[in-house]
Order: sequence, then structure tokens, then C-alpha cells
Amino acid sequence: QVHFVESGGGLVQAGGSLRLSCAASGRTANVHGMVWFRRVPGKEREFVGGINWNGSASKYADSVKGRFTISRDNAKNTVYLQMNNLKPEDTAVYYCAADRSGSYSATTSSFYEYWGQGTQVTVSS
Repeated sequence: QVHFVESGGGLVQAGGSLRLSCAASGRTANVHGMVWFRRVPGKEREFVGGINWNGSASKYADSVKGRFTISRDNAKNTVYLQMNNLKPEDTAVYYCAADRSGSYSATTSSFYEYWGQGTQVTVSS
């Protein structure tokens, strides 16, 4: 089993920045690609972006491209989501996730097996 714990969420004004962290523990050798999703109440989880096992490749949703950056520190088993120029529409619960296949680009949430508990990000206008 693999466990993820997200942190770093909070309240920020529009235009501000936050950095989320996702710390992995357990059978981390089973997961390689890592992704971030977000969910607004009443809506499906939305793919934000993903990163491959060594950080050499990544993919982002059009809505966050150029503003969000995913990175990872494998020595710390941690993945980061740097969010800049935040907008009120970025308000959501953010989740990290992974799958044993190593995918980092599948945009459907049901594809991923392991999920964190989420961290709330609120952007005020």
C-alpha cells in the first residue's frame, strides 16, 4: 500500500502563490508517475497536472499551464505543486494521486489507484 499526505493549502488572495506538497510513504517503489487533481464541491475531480518518475516530463491542464509547476524530490519521496498567479477559480480541494502503471498523463481520476486526503486551497478575489 502507498499513502500520500498533502499539505500547504490555505487562503490566498488572487494573484498570490502557494506551494503544495505531497509526501509519500509505504510501498513507494510501486509508484512512479505522480499527478495532481482538484475538486470543487458538486463537480468531478479535474486533472491539474502530472510528472514522470524522474521529473524529466510533465503535463498540465490548459487551465493552469504557465501558472502551475510540478516538481519532485525522490530522495524525500515528495512531489510539489507550485501555484502562481492564483485565481478565484483555482479554489478547490487538491489531491495527489498515483498508479502502479507509472502514468502521469491520464486525465481521468478513476485511472489512479492511490490518493491522498486532499488539502483545501481558497483564493479570494
